[in-house]
Amino acid sequence: MKSLSFKSRKIESLSYFLIWAFVFSVPYFSERNPGYINWNEVLKNWAHLFGYLILFMVNVYILAPGLLLKKKYRNYFVFVTTLIALVIAVNMISQLGFPHKPGSMIENSPDGLMPPGLNAPMQKPPVMAFADNFIICILLVGAGTTIKLMSKWLSEEKLRKDAEKEQLKTNLALLKHQVSPHFFMNTLNNIHTLIEMDAAKAQDAVERLSTLMRYLLYDSAQNTIELRKEIEFINSFVSLMLLRHSDEVEVTVLIPDQIPDIKIPPMLFISLLENAFKHGVSYPLKSYIYFEIQIHENTLGCIIKNSKHKPVANKFDEYSGIGLENIKKSLNLLYEQDYKLDISDKEHEFEVNLSIPV
Repeated sequence: MKSLSFKSRKIESLSYFLIWAFVFSVPYFSERNPGYINWNEVLKNWAHLFGYLILFMVNVYILAPGLLLKKKYRNYFVFVTTLIALVIAVNMISQLGFPHKPGSMIENSPDGLMPPGLNAPMQKPPVMAFADNFIICILLVGAGTTIKLMSKWLSEEKLRKDAEKEQLKTNLALLKHQVSPHFFMNTLNNIHTLIEMDAAKAQDAVERLSTLMRYLLYDSAQNTIELRKEIEFINSFVSLMLLRHSDEVEVTVLIPDQIPDIKIPPMLFISLLENAFKHGVSYPLKSYIYFEIQIHENTLGCIIKNSKHKPVANKFDEYSGIGLENIKKSLNLLYEQDYKLDISDKEHEFEVNLSIPV
């Protein structure tokens, strides 16, 4: 945060330097003629510009950040008005201190002649000189304050976006931790049941569970993971679930033969699949789970269907459970609007179609 603010101040200061370097170069080039430079006019204009420069710098580096940005509007107005009055007074006095001397141009000219096209400037009336100085001061204060406010807004906007990104990462981590204990709890319940039914299958289930836990502890901690590993995790999960539901549920898993070398967020599909097992399996009735991965050129699709045996209120949250609600939050955090999630809640079937960019 500090380095970002320092960089922003450096860019702001460099911008001020370049602008005023250009402004101070104008009198030099405007008073330059072939073989002759009217240094008397150049110095007089520089003296006026120097007062404006002080006004500009004091405003953008002291008054605006110290008073205006801290909402001390009355003090800011008083100090700016006083500073403008001082600059106007100094400029008008300096104009009287640089009286036009017609002979000076001739004496400084190489051939002693008045450069062609140069006429003696007329002295402005005090009211007109005051008005000119006042307008310039107001424009400088307004321009400097605008630049300062824009610089502060851009800096805060960058900080805000960085904070949002960090918040997204934190939210994603929390969502992963919500999914992992939920899945772990269901798997332990499955193993507990298998211990009483078949000790050999229970032992195999423990081995599969250890494989799954390695995935949860190490691979899921990464921001992205190879699609191949995610599919291996899904196959292991399905195999573990079938140890308990092999007689009650028909499971179809369709995976392309050629898996491209792409990466996706870990545990993106497992919540959907877990949700299908949770709501799609009924012991007394025939049940089915359908899972398919579709790989296209720029998108990765997932289709999950499960049987539905009892009427459920037609509300997304009531039927989806923890898994589907979290997957929706994860998708919003990861892809914002650049994904497609279609949910079809039919009388006897629940279907989810998910498409993400790859």
